[in-house]
Amino acid sequence: MTFPHRFAGRTALVTGGASGIGLSVAARLKDEGATVALWDLNEEALAKAKAESGAADARTLDIADSAAVESAMRETLAALGGRLDVLVCSAGITGPNTTLRDYPVEAWQRVIDVNLNGLFYCNRAAVPAMEAGGYGRIVNVASIAGKEGNPNASAYSASKAGVIGLTKSLGKELAKSEIRVNCVTPAAVRTAIFDQMTQQHIDFMLSKIPIGRFGAIDEVTSLICFLASEEASFSTGAVFDVSGGRATY
Repeated sequence: MTFPHRFAGRTALVTGGASGIGLSVAARLKDEGATVALWDLNEEALAKAKAESGAADARTLDIADSAAVESAMRETLAALGGRLDVLVCSAGITGPNTTLRDYPVEAWQRVIDVNLNGLFYCNRAAVPAMEAGGYGRIVNVASIAGKEGNPNASAYSASKAGVIGLTKSLGKELAKSEIRVNCVTPAAVRTAIFDQMTQQHIDFMLSKIPIGRFGAIDEVTSLICFLASEEASFSTGAVFDVSGGRATY
């Protein structure tokens, strides 16, 4: 279900916007009236996503590069008319599925760099623009793994736990403003990120979901778009579950 005018006159930036949840969110925001910009590392997929979603701006960058994020934010703000109302941070990687004792240090650093540091850089770059506009909604995509910790996914679990903590902290920092900061914690949703996982790990994740199926992209999109809207006015620094009953708190 869409609400055609919910984001009329609003501007939005979606990271990881070339595929999966990010692309779905970008398309929904556009359909509901927003002017949308996309960021992604995959140049080919990004060009296709821009054409399909009708995004006003698209930039290829590695969000783990803080200088690249700062530069892209300046360019994106110019493309969006100097204002940013919504930031959805959906970019992320899983890293290898292996025990902590065997986890490659370089892979650990890359997962933390993208999932946590990169999200920090994006949030940090967005806040001044939102403060200047007197309004903002930031939605960070964490994971149920950040709550529970998945075995053989220590870097991913740790990075997503960090996203939850960052969201709670930033939400409190900005609570007296009109900027709201929240995160979602999906259980497994079948997207291209599954290509980075072993079948054994995919089967494990499914076994942990009481509803007995993986989440659908549209189900996560609907929650994110609510949190990105003016309706989400009294929630900030909060963690919203979308895990098919898996969450324990």
